[in-house]
Amino acid sequence: MALSPSHRVSSGERINISSEPGRLENELARRGIRLTRQRRTLLRIIDTAPEHLNVEVLLEKAQHADPRLNRVTVYRTLDLLKRHGLVDELDLLHLRGHQHFYETRGPRDHIHVACLGCGKVREVESELFDRLKQQIARDCDVEITVARTEIGGYCAACRRKA
Repeated sequence: MALSPSHRVSSGERINISSEPGRLENELARRGIRLTRQRRTLLRIIDTAPEHLNVEVLLEKAQHADPRLNRVTVYRTLDLLKRHGLVDELDLLHLRGHQHFYETRGPRDHIHVACLGCGKVREVESELFDRLKQQIARDCDVEITVARTEIGGYCAACRRKA
C-alpha cells in the first residue's frame, strides 16, 4: 500500500486501519465517557474495519458479537464519535444510494477516490494535498481542521470492461 511516508495509496483498504488499536476506546475513556459493553463492541469494530462501514454493515458485525445490540445504539455511538471528532461521516459520491459511511479520523487527511463503475474506494495521502490545504488556509485566512475530498472516475478494470 505505501510508497513512502509522504505519499501513500491504498489498494482498496482504509489507510488508517489499526494505526492505533483501541484508540477510540482510550479517547472516550480519557474524556470521562461511560463505555458500556455494547459501545465497546462497536468501538472495536470501527477501529479495526478494513473497509468504510455503513450503519447496516456495522450493525450486522456488532450483532455477531452481541445479538442484543440494536440500531439505536449504533446511531447514538456514531453520533457521539462524530461530536468528539473521532470519526468522519462520508457519502463517498453516493455510490450505493444515499448511504453514509464512517471511518476513524487519522493523523493525516486523505482523498477518497471512488470508481463509479464497481464502487471500489481507494485512499490517497499526499504532500501535494497537504500543500494545497496550506495554500487554501493562507488564501482564505482559515485554520483548516478537517478536509474531505472525493474524486470519482473509472478504475482500470471497469475501463477494460467498457
